[in-house]
Amino acid sequence: MKIKGRLNIQALVLGLMMFSCSLDIDETDSLITEGNSDVFNGVENVNAAIDNLYNNLSAGNPSQMNTQEELYALSEVTTDELIVPTRGTDWGDNGVWRTLHTHTWAPTHNFINQVWNNKNGAVLRATEIIDPLSNASAEQIAQAKFMRAYNMWVIMDCFGQVPFRNATDGPDVIPEVMSRQQAYDFVVKDLEEAIAALPASQPQSPTKTRAVKATARLLLARVKLNGEVYKGSYGENDLQDVIDLVNEIEAEGYGLESNYFEIFKGPTFESKDVVWALSTDVGSKMWNSLHYNQQELIPNFDKASVNSGGGWNGFATLSEFYDKFEGPTDNNSLGAGQEERRGYTQTLESTNADNEGFGYGFQLGQMYGWREGKAVALTTRTNEPLIFTKEFPGLIGNNEVTGMRLLKYSPANGAYTSGTVIFRFADAHLMRAEAMYRKKDVGAALIEVNKLRAMRANTPPLASLDDATLLDERGRELYLEYIRRTDMIRFGVFKNARGFKQAGDGHTDLFPIPASALLSNPNLSPNPGY
Repeated sequence: MKIKGRLNIQALVLGLMMFSCSLDIDETDSLITEGNSDVFNGVENVNAAIDNLYNNLSAGNPSQMNTQEELYALSEVTTDELIVPTRGTDWGDNGVWRTLHTHTWAPTHNFINQVWNNKNGAVLRATEIIDPLSNASAEQIAQAKFMRAYNMWVIMDCFGQVPFRNATDGPDVIPEVMSRQQAYDFVVKDLEEAIAALPASQPQSPTKTRAVKATARLLLARVKLNGEVYKGSYGENDLQDVIDLVNEIEAEGYGLESNYFEIFKGPTFESKDVVWALSTDVGSKMWNSLHYNQQELIPNFDKASVNSGGGWNGFATLSEFYDKFEGPTDNNSLGAGQEERRGYTQTLESTNADNEGFGYGFQLGQMYGWREGKAVALTTRTNEPLIFTKEFPGLIGNNEVTGMRLLKYSPANGAYTSGTVIFRFADAHLMRAEAMYRKKDVGAALIEVNKLRAMRANTPPLASLDDATLLDERGRELYLEYIRRTDMIRFGVFKNARGFKQAGDGHTDLFPIPASALLSNPNLSPNPGY
C-alpha cells in the first residue's frame, strides 16, 4: 500500500505560528489517499477491509470505543452525566477534561481531533470498498455503506460540515465539503440502500458485531429523529418514518428486556434488547471512576484477568443527574427502594467473593470490598473511610471521595470484561415514543414510555409527559451509551447552565473544526463561535 500526502508548507508554517501546536499528517487526514499505486485501483481484500472498519472501532490504534477518550468523552463528559474533577494533581491533564465539562474547548482539543480524524478516515476507507473498482459483493457494499453512514453521522452530528473525497480522487484533489443538509441526505441514502442488502436480523444471536437490517434501521431512525437539528425542520414524513422503522425492528424480534444491568454483561449479548455491540473491553468505563483502593482480586474462570492495582479515581457524576432517578435522596444501598436503573452499592452484608463489593449504577456512600475471606469497609489512601459523596467543592480542589461514581458496566462481572453495547431496542422504543410525542400524540407516547418503565423494578408509571420528562427518561435508560449530548441538543438544553458550567449561547452544539483540518482543506470554514 502506498500512502501519499500533500500539504502547503507555507500554510503549515503559518498554522504552527498561529496555533502553537504540532500538525501531524497521517493516513487519517483529509488529504490522504491510499491504493496499490499512485492511482486508486480498488481494494484488494474487501473482507479484510470491512473487518478493519469494525475492528478500528473495537480495538483500533488509535483506539475508539475501547477508551474513555474520543467519542465517549465528547458524548458524555460534555453533558450532565459525567464530570472529571481534578483531585490534587490527579486528572489535571492541562484542563483537557475540565474544558469539556465547561464547554470551553478549543480547535486544538485532542479528543475533538481524534473523533474528526478517526471518523473521516473511516468514511474514506468505506468509500474505497464501495467504489466499483473494488468489485465488492452486494452484502459487502451494504456493510461498507452502513459503516460509512455511521461514521459520517458522527461527523455531521458533532461538526456539521463533512469533508468527502471519492476513492479515485488523487492526493492533490482537495476534498469537497458537504453541508449538514447534504450530509443528512447522503447518510439517509446510504442507510436505505444498506438495509436492502444487509443480512436478516437475528435478535437472539450472541454475536452482534456486524450490521444487520435492524442495525441500519435504528441508525436511520436516529438520524430522522434529529432531522430538525440537522436540516432546520422536520420533513413531512420524518417522524412517521421513525415510528415505522422502529415497528420494523420490533417485528424482526427485538424487544424490551427486564433485569436492566444483565443486558450489559458481555462479552456476547443474547438479549433481544441489544441490536449492535462491539467486542471491545470496558475496563476504561469502570476503573476510570473507581477509587485506587477498589480492586478486583479473586481470579476464577467466570471473571476476566485480575486488577490488583485498583481504580483510577477520576470520573464521577453530578447530583443533579442522580436526582432524576427515583429513590432515597442520600441512600443508594442495595435494597433501599430506589428504581432499578439507579443501581445500587453493596452493603457489608451483601459483599461476597463473587461481587467483591462492586455494585451497579450510582456508587454513593461507604464502599466495601472482599479481603482475606471477609467483607470489609474500604478506606482512602490516608486511611479515612471510603465514602463517596454527592457534592463537589468545584472542578478543582477535590479530595479522593468527592462525587458519586457511575457504573453501567461493573467489575462484579470481571476486572476487564469485554463487550460494549452500542445500539439497543430500548433506545429505539423511546425514539418511537418521542416521534409520537412530537406528532402531538402525547397519550400514545406516554403509553410507550410506561411500557418501558414497567420492565424496570421499582419504577412506577409516569402520569404525564413533557419535554423535560421525556429527556429525563432517555437519560435514566440510556446513560453512558454515547447518546446524551445528541439528546440534549435535540431538546435544546445542551447550552444550559448546570453544575460548574455556565449558560452558553448555543455555539457549542457543534464542536470546532480542528485547526489542522482548516489548514489542510480551504473548503472548510470555522464553525460559528470559534
